[in-house]
Amino acid sequence: MLAIVLAVVLVAVAVLAVVTVRKPFPDREGTVQLAGLDADVTVLRDDHGIPQVYADTAEDLFLAQGYVHAQDRFFEMDFRRHVTAGRLAELVGDAALETDKFVRTMGWRRVAEQELTRVSPATRRYLDAYARGVNAYVGDREASALALEYSVLSLSGPEYEPEPWTAADSLAWLKAMAWDLRSNMSDEIDRVLATEKLTRAQVDTLYPGFPFRRHDPIVTQGAVASGAFDQAAGQRRNADTDRADDVPEAVPPADDETDAAALKGLLGSMQGVGQVAKGLPTLLGFGDGIGSNAWAISGERSATGKPILANDPHLAPSAPGIWHQMGLHCRTVNDECPFDVSGFTFSGMPGVVIGHNADLAWGMTTMYPDVTDLYVEQIQGDRYLYDGRWLPLVSREETFKVAGGETETITVRETQRGPVVSDVDDTLAEVGQRAGAGSAYGVSLQWTALTPGRTMDAVFGIDKARDWASFRKAARLFAVPSQNLVYADTEGNIGYQAPGQVPIRKRGDGTWPAPGWDPSYGWKGFIPYEELPSVLNPAEGYVVTANQQVIGRQYPYLIGTGQAAGYRSQRIIDLLQASSKLSVADMTAMQNDTYNGQAKTLLPHLLEIDLGSGYYADGQDLLRAWDDQKQDRDSAAAAYFAAVWRNLLARTFHDDLPQDVWPGGGERWFEVVRRLLNSPDSDWWDDRTTKTVRENRDDVLRTAMRDARDEMTRRQSLDPDRWSWGNVHTLTLENQTLGTSGIAVVEKLFNRGPYEVGGGSGIVDATGWDAAQGYEVIAVPSMRMVVDLDDLDKSRWINLTGVSGHAFHRNYTDQTELWAEGRTLPWRFSAKAVKGSTRDTLRLTAALEQ
Repeated sequence: MLAIVLAVVLVAVAVLAVVTVRKPFPDREGTVQLAGLDADVTVLRDDHGIPQVYADTAEDLFLAQGYVHAQDRFFEMDFRRHVTAGRLAELVGDAALETDKFVRTMGWRRVAEQELTRVSPATRRYLDAYARGVNAYVGDREASALALEYSVLSLSGPEYEPEPWTAADSLAWLKAMAWDLRSNMSDEIDRVLATEKLTRAQVDTLYPGFPFRRHDPIVTQGAVASGAFDQAAGQRRNADTDRADDVPEAVPPADDETDAAALKGLLGSMQGVGQVAKGLPTLLGFGDGIGSNAWAISGERSATGKPILANDPHLAPSAPGIWHQMGLHCRTVNDECPFDVSGFTFSGMPGVVIGHNADLAWGMTTMYPDVTDLYVEQIQGDRYLYDGRWLPLVSREETFKVAGGETETITVRETQRGPVVSDVDDTLAEVGQRAGAGSAYGVSLQWTALTPGRTMDAVFGIDKARDWASFRKAARLFAVPSQNLVYADTEGNIGYQAPGQVPIRKRGDGTWPAPGWDPSYGWKGFIPYEELPSVLNPAEGYVVTANQQVIGRQYPYLIGTGQAAGYRSQRIIDLLQASSKLSVADMTAMQNDTYNGQAKTLLPHLLEIDLGSGYYADGQDLLRAWDDQKQDRDSAAAAYFAAVWRNLLARTFHDDLPQDVWPGGGERWFEVVRRLLNSPDSDWWDDRTTKTVRENRDDVLRTAMRDARDEMTRRQSLDPDRWSWGNVHTLTLENQTLGTSGIAVVEKLFNRGPYEVGGGSGIVDATGWDAAQGYEVIAVPSMRMVVDLDDLDKSRWINLTGVSGHAFHRNYTDQTELWAEGRTLPWRFSAKAVKGSTRDTLRLTAALEQ
């Protein structure tokens, strides 16, 4: 009898589990009445659930987009708005409180609300329509009918009721985007932390300038003339006349005891700020190793005779992925309803962020302009020192509700530079006392995104642009984050535009925190939009951006110093130059290229090391046969080379740097080590922990190769033929909320993987990994797209996961295996092609007036 009872209970639990899991799945077929629609809207979905929305008015179009986003991704949207409003602790408890304090100190939500008063009337209508659509779907549904995550969270607290969506919720997501694409703030923190063991001069050598002699910038010709950038002005860049080791100018070292004490006292504060600041990107779906590839080729270089544009942004992996594919189509395109666009969207924000319309396509990569500065502030009570005077700190109270905990209130303080971010961590100690003066040092942040802008106007403007002129007009409003914009159109044009607010500094280059009391370190404005680099139909027949330097030394302004060293970008350029007529398939193959540009530099030195024969020489034998130097997932040589690289960085730098700033192994470190290889007796090679021995380059290479052999033996096999890069280089898709809960059964519900992948850091197939942590993937091409401007229906795209945010839905990770294999899906755009691929049809109709 007991067995029968247990069987019945198990069946009941299983049925309940299935019901709970499937309860949030949306209806994708049938007819739904929605208040606020002017006319019927049709939502067509293909086999992968990708929606194409058709409407008669722009407001109806974005109302329907909000409804569809809420269908597929409402929990993700709700989670994001809690993060960007500094209210995540209300949802998940006190584990998020420190993050909330940091976000609330910066005031993302406050800035978003201010931006609502600055956007155009049309943009405000679209934002409000989108919010109505979200709220129409949420309606009176209980939380468990919106997402499985709510059901799991309810097990530890009361039933949660989502608040209505607002236009400010959408704009706040732009602050999140800007935060992780803000360029060198993390580098500023890391530089200060590194001075625990190194001098400032030594730290600067670990941040080499762009190697112009070896790698091309994005823009190879042009100069500012008569108040505008002229691509025909000046000499074409000549690699032979550019210095190979172009180290950026640094802020002069502290020249008195006061400044030196401030920098030293700043160490503790920086460590606390850095811990909170670096934790934010992962919550937002960005993370370490971010970057992107984007390029366009002209019709002269393409097999079709018209341009082809490719893009793959590199962001942190998550389940669901950060992008949601969608098409937005006005049935009749005119001034009142000007949208016929398809591409990748952010759930929670209307419009298409990256994609194409009927006339043009665009892609984005991180430009890495330096738009943040940290200032050491001398604070005394409620005052701070500036230009010899004590000025009052502006303060406000922020109150935090904590799920399952007590309410907490903090005081946020601001200088004229910006918020005092060193106040946000309860664990921070006093960071320095001036003898006899009673003054403490703090850290303030000046950041372009804390000034209200009109980036949302730019998003809609680009979506409806029809040519280069209207595209550039829209890009003018793209204040933050500053992104490299790559362009191609059906008329045969390709182009590049650098947008955004890039500060002009009075003094220094922003690579080190500056003394806040000295007005000579302030900003004196921004680079005028007309003078930002811009190119139409360059002579090369291509535009390539992969986070490298924007332009050469002829440019009069400093855009930034943290750009990639050009290994990915130069590989793309080399591949483009190697073929004359490239197809969409060729572009897709290039996106999956796994060639390691560092191997060309490092391999000759590794092969010269004498390891004898037998066990330790086995790995070296793999490298001798590694002719293509590609990090494919089935390559044994790639696995060994990666292990050598990881151990080389550890043997060279771990003794010189605090653990928080150990090398991650990306393109910057490619360049650092390349230069060191030419100095075999450099102090960097010497191990500080061996007091009686001085190591040189070959000693370190030999030890790293032996360490790598031992590590791969432990991790994989004694037999090198059984090694593979994919075996250690794995991707796990984790849910941003519950995927790291520590509860195995909960993590299993939402996480997917691991998947074995090829590629790596500094490689076109940019599956980044952190050499200080291991080989697991921390950043990925979050999507891939290739747009055929000759026939848009022949374009291709793929998402990291799928459009659905509902675990166990068939579209949750239905694109992941294809993505891992380097494959793509047809990207249907025309009404005929979309209709031919339709699986589900949902009709949204106007509700009858009461």
